[in-house]
Amino acid sequence: MKVLIADQFEQVGIDGITAAGCEVIYQPTLADEQLAGALASTKADVLVVRSTKVTDAMLASGSLSLIVRAGAGVNTIDVNAASRRGIYVSNCPGKNAIAVAELTFALILALDRRIAENVIDLRAGTWNKKEYSKAKGLFGRTLGIIGYGSIGQEVAQRAKAFGMPVVAWSRRFETDPGPRTSDPGLVRARSPEGVAEQSDVLSIHLALASGTRNFIGASILNRLKPGSYFINTSRGEIVDHAALADAIRNRGIRAALDVFAQEPAESAGVFADPIVTLPNVIGTHHIGASTEQAQEAIAAEAARIVRTYKETGKVPNVVNLATKTPATHMLVVRHRDRPGVLAHVFDRLRAGNLNVQETENVIFEGAEAAIARINLDGEPPAELLRTIAGGNQDILSLYVVKI
Repeated sequence: MKVLIADQFEQVGIDGITAAGCEVIYQPTLADEQLAGALASTKADVLVVRSTKVTDAMLASGSLSLIVRAGAGVNTIDVNAASRRGIYVSNCPGKNAIAVAELTFALILALDRRIAENVIDLRAGTWNKKEYSKAKGLFGRTLGIIGYGSIGQEVAQRAKAFGMPVVAWSRRFETDPGPRTSDPGLVRARSPEGVAEQSDVLSIHLALASGTRNFIGASILNRLKPGSYFINTSRGEIVDHAALADAIRNRGIRAALDVFAQEPAESAGVFADPIVTLPNVIGTHHIGASTEQAQEAIAAEAARIVRTYKETGKVPNVVNLATKTPATHMLVVRHRDRPGVLAHVFDRLRAGNLNVQETENVIFEGAEAAIARINLDGEPPAELLRTIAGGNQDILSLYVVKI
């Protein structure tokens, strides 16, 4: 199995993939047409990327069966195009959670103690202890978290050490009946607006998806108390930056941002987002996951995904399998475990213009008999069932279940 790594990648990950018996092609500077050309020339089975964009045109040029995003999000990959081509897309969720949580608290502390302004004045030769002694402190102040996945949970754990009550909202709270034992004292809000109303510090930890783009807008930001702190270490596109700028100017909101809606495509370049020119805004260079610990953990997880796929054909953390197929009926076939039985069934289904959506064949102890469950996109007519049952002597029985 050939694995093309088209991004910077830790040696522990390269070693892990090599140890799995794969041929590793490490070309970390590939992008755009060069990446498309490399996919065509190498005929790689697996592509591993970090921040490099993967487009439909690139996929058309190669013969991939798996793309591994060495990180949590998959917004840099054309997942729909991969799905149309039957290419698995997998990621490494949770492996950078501690790193992002650490930066989140660094930014909270930097806002409260005005660390950036302190440093700027000291370097300019200005001593202003009187001004910079004005800090609210964090103990007893409420931290609001919107998005309570692995990163949000790590942030909440650190808030406890600072004596900060935590209120959170997540879509999964609507189906999850109550707090887990690992979350004692967590207050669950009924809405994102409810979190903002109670927060002295609001931290965003949502994944970027079609339903979260510009999710944090005026309806949430205007619920914050004047002078509250706003932290975003998730994705810039999740926040309506015009609404945030308005809250900063008119309501005294102080913001710390690690992510921006318009970031340079390369790791170094010109940056001109006007929001960072506003007073009471500090920022970092999208470095939330950029610790050695996090990158090594992500690389090891990417290697595990590739190894599992090579050895079992299964893909951990796959993000683009259908949760619901067009199947309406299940054909259940009890049969002797003999060659040609399922080939006969599938051939008759094809003749009947019925498409198989999913199938599994379970073998009974002793490997003499089996039962096949075949999900179909329509109901097989009675005559077709009789043709299937009578066309192979190793079929013991069959029946149809409506899904």
